[in-house]
Amino acid sequence: MLQSTETILVIVDVQGKLARIMSQTEQLHQRLQILAQAMPLFDIPVLWLEQLPDKLGHTSPELATLLQAYTQPIAKQHFSGWQCDSFRQQLQASGRRQVLLAGIETHICVYQTCCDLLNEGLEVHVIADAVDSRHQENRVLGLQMMQQRGAWLTQTESLLFELQQQASGERFRQLLSLIK
Repeated sequence: MLQSTETILVIVDVQGKLARIMSQTEQLHQRLQILAQAMPLFDIPVLWLEQLPDKLGHTSPELATLLQAYTQPIAKQHFSGWQCDSFRQQLQASGRRQVLLAGIETHICVYQTCCDLLNEGLEVHVIADAVDSRHQENRVLGLQMMQQRGAWLTQTESLLFELQQQASGERFRQLLSLIK
């Protein structure tokens, strides 16, 4: 069961032209925006990665605007975020052991980041409707590979209501307004 005090959201490489050619780019951006707006309701920190931003471009503007409230993007050159010293240090400093994982591409950077996080003993929850690849079959295969390695699969509404735990209160009303 997800615990907000143990959870951190990691968004991988939703940037540049690549983010616009994902198989379900509109849905991906919509889900990521919901997540970015919902995390403060639970005091959940967010880390966001950019793969070679000088070559591939920066995070999609509509998402970057929401994420800047948390921190700055972490530039990386390896496919796995774990291989980036800055990311690793920030994640470890958070003290969080449950990682919500989202971003692109499912079968490459998200997958390799997931594998490294699992190898470090972290509990990884891949947000299946907030990851994408250029080709749908690669997204599906990437999700299967991560699940076979030991990651949990979830989706945006399921994880938000799991964190919320009850259908009452101001936070619940705010969540409803985000997902409708």
